[in-house]
Amino acid sequence: MKRLINLNTYFKLLLLIASATVFFFILYTSLYLYTVQEEQHFYKTTYSRYNNEVKSLFILNSRTPTATVMDVTFWDELVQFTKTKDNKWYNKYIANEFQSYEADYIGIYDLNHKLLNKTRSAKIKSFDFIPKEMMTSLYSSKFKRFYIKLPEGIVEVFGATIHSSNDPKKNKTKPSGYFFMARLLDASFFESLEDISSSKVSLAIANKKINAEDDFVTVGLDLRDWKNKVVSKLLFKRPFNLNYSKTKEILFIVVIASIINILIFIYYTKKWVYDPLKLIKNILETGSSNSITSLKKSKGEFGYIGNLFEENSNQRKQLEIAKQKAEESDTLKSAFLANLSHEIRTPMNAIIGFSDLLMDANLKEKEKIDYLKIIKNSGNSLVNIIEDLIEMSKIDAKQITPNYKGLDLEKCIAELYHSIKITIPKDKEIEFYIVKNPENLQGPIITDETKLKQIIVNLITNAVKFTEKGFVSFGYKINKEKELLEFKIEDSGLGISEDYLKIIFDRFRRIEDNSTNDTTGLGLGLSITKAYVEMLGGEINVKSTIGFGSIFTFTIPLQFDQTINKNIQKKAISFSGNHENEIILIAEDDTINFLLLKKIIESKKHTVLRAHNGQEAVNICLENPDISLVFMDIKMPILNGFEAFEQIRAIKPQLPIIAQTAYSSFEDREKIIQFGFVDYITKPLDKEKIFELLDSIFIEINS
Repeated sequence: MKRLINLNTYFKLLLLIASATVFFFILYTSLYLYTVQEEQHFYKTTYSRYNNEVKSLFILNSRTPTATVMDVTFWDELVQFTKTKDNKWYNKYIANEFQSYEADYIGIYDLNHKLLNKTRSAKIKSFDFIPKEMMTSLYSSKFKRFYIKLPEGIVEVFGATIHSSNDPKKNKTKPSGYFFMARLLDASFFESLEDISSSKVSLAIANKKINAEDDFVTVGLDLRDWKNKVVSKLLFKRPFNLNYSKTKEILFIVVIASIINILIFIYYTKKWVYDPLKLIKNILETGSSNSITSLKKSKGEFGYIGNLFEENSNQRKQLEIAKQKAEESDTLKSAFLANLSHEIRTPMNAIIGFSDLLMDANLKEKEKIDYLKIIKNSGNSLVNIIEDLIEMSKIDAKQITPNYKGLDLEKCIAELYHSIKITIPKDKEIEFYIVKNPENLQGPIITDETKLKQIIVNLITNAVKFTEKGFVSFGYKINKEKELLEFKIEDSGLGISEDYLKIIFDRFRRIEDNSTNDTTGLGLGLSITKAYVEMLGGEINVKSTIGFGSIFTFTIPLQFDQTINKNIQKKAISFSGNHENEIILIAEDDTINFLLLKKIIESKKHTVLRAHNGQEAVNICLENPDISLVFMDIKMPILNGFEAFEQIRAIKPQLPIIAQTAYSSFEDREKIIQFGFVDYITKPLDKEKIFELLDSIFIEINS
């Protein structure tokens, strides 16, 4: 931003032209991609319609032989033939009328699957190709249409059970036999289909893969045998005449024209803006008369600008801006120092005061516990203040970058709800709930989980802080048009006045209101929240009415996680030993930190060894094979924690090493875990977390 401000007007204009150029190129690219998408969509629509058309035509093509077979099988004389096997009757009424059936094969079978008689054309050489086992299935189904692959080609078979004319539904009497009619799918069959479908029709192998073509649309129909197994595929191919190439060419022509137009803009911008401004700059700096003469020859406003008026105006504006910045800086500095002094002295007063009271030997046990809780809470407050200052400093120094990963947002929202709900004070009559999203996400999204959670927690905590009675709700919705996720945190609390709404996201600004006593903090929470939202590519806004509550909304880009999650098995740590009385090495150069950690570990009846620096830790691990676990401070003399870790890992690759560090940011934690440490603890140390960590590691080691 600073470099942009320091650019002269000409380069700013060039930057503006470049920005417009990028915008138009993005627009043209979007139009091109849209054209491609529309082309694909039209192809899919055409394919779907063509597919339905082909299926309908193919069914229609089979209706005549189907109707013929159904009519013949309700023939009383055919029933009689299955009993008498009268070949004269067969020749007179079936064989002599064979041409009228428009078939290549007719066969009649009795119920024992024995062929009674048949007639075939010259196209079919095979004798008895009807599968005997399918007749059992035909006995129940009454009618079947299927395909058989013969040496002559693919044959379409129509089969039906034979019944008397008084049983049209074939459900009153048992079948008398089976009647089959078949036709060969030959050239004449394909020509007939091609005429009615306006397509090129051909046969293909059963597993033929149909590839999309630019100029044709192809549909395949599976030809299945009586077991529903595909024996061949019938392909219908029709020209696909729609072509978007002209539209694409027009887009390319527009792009070329835009590039020429931009070059013209750059040329005249230099001539009409850059050169006059260069003369003005020279006049203001040197007072050159030649420059004044050249400037007067310029057309338009530049010919009337005087160097003295311009110089005085610029100086006055610069002085006003400098004065405003100085006053704002002084105000912010005063507010920061006042808040910092108050916020640090308050917990320090509690820590020092109650520590002094603990020295009283006559204190009751309950009072001691209460005092210790106050000291612990005050210490946590100090840590939070320091962490806020460090976090804002890192944001200013641009040392924090988003760590984008896949996130199950619904699961994240549910976890936040349960973790925040238990922290709401019992004395507040607040209904805390999630506003359900009517449309669920299609899958995990890409974002920084830690920062998103921190944003939501900060806003909900702030809402609870200023709400004594009523509700606090949060949720999100999907904006498909803008490809955004829109989060909303709403409360029925005190509300925020118009004056505070203007500065609520400024640093070191707090809401000072007589209606609440809870105004602790440096005023950095919402500033950090706003910085996180902008870091994730979104925006944050607030609406509020005094006495009715506030609504905070923020957005983040909606981007779905397309990666495939793979289950990576955690590397097992082998160890043969007992769960109790383990030997644990603490690598810590600070004596107070060592004593604290030593006391915590020894309370679990473990033996503690100490290394004052990284090199000593390596030596102790080399000399003592019974060490079960190492607590490694990251910042140490001679060898730091990372260097000592590498040397110990080379000696004992299975020895678990836990990092202990004063750095608590996500980036620092991520670096520690990726380096190979089994886990980490942060300072100030939490006794319960250390106990939990020891139990989990030793259970895993001994499992």
